Amino acid sequence: MRILGTAVSSVTLIETVARIEHWIHNPGSRPRYVVATGFHGLWIAHQDPDFKRILNDADLFCPDGIAPVWISRLRRESLPERVPGPDILTAFLERADRAGYRSFYYGDTQETLDALRLRLAARFPGQVTVGICSPPFRALTPEEDAAIVALINDSRPDVLWVGLGLPKQERWIHEHLDRLRVPVIVGVGAAFGFASGRVSRAPEWIGRLGFEWVWRLAAEPRKLWRRDLLDGPRFLFHAFLETAGLRKYD
Repeated sequence: MRILGTAVSSVTLIETVARIEHWIHNPGSRPRYVVATGFHGLWIAHQDPDFKRILNDADLFCPDGIAPVWISRLRRESLPERVPGPDILTAFLERADRAGYRSFYYGDTQETLDALRLRLAARFPGQVTVGICSPPFRALTPEEDAAIVALINDSRPDVLWVGLGLPKQERWIHEHLDRLRVPVIVGVGAAFGFASGRVSRAPEWIGRLGFEWVWRLAAEPRKLWRRDLLDGPRFLFHAFLETAGLRKYD
């Protein structure tokens, strides 16, 4: 279904992981890439046509957030469930633990990636971490960028997980599609922090009720207040206009 002109995929978590696994075994001419975001990405796309094209070019847009699900129910073309980036990562690693799939992790801090590698080795010993890379918090030089691409390609991962935060990670993925030799790329935002144990995630029952955003806002108010308390209501206003048939967005 389309929300403010952006196509959101009607998939479950199980279907998402199955599709990633299928793409690993049936690679295309370029990497397939997966977007996982909620209202935040949809709102940025509404304001930025170039970013909207990046999201609409994705092979799969998973609704990571309750707002798209609620809107779909109002339209009676229901998205089946939230498909958060951290859940995609964990569910895939459960498959990788049995199948030995290879993963590369790009983004976040070196401390988080080191903790992630150790925790995944203990929890999912059958999966293979072929590389980690924490880029500097600045624009990369062409030489640095080329070295990172070579590092990823030489590691031969089945899946490249990118945790640079939205919209930076989606822009980075889109810009590098023609240079990366990996079957699947997934943008997962803050998932590395959760999976490493360095960041506390909301209890599962809060997520099921659709209030994980409240938990995160309480934990990181300085980072998230503008997004959740200003952009959130603006997004809902325009989405409800669209749902009521009062506005149409391309």
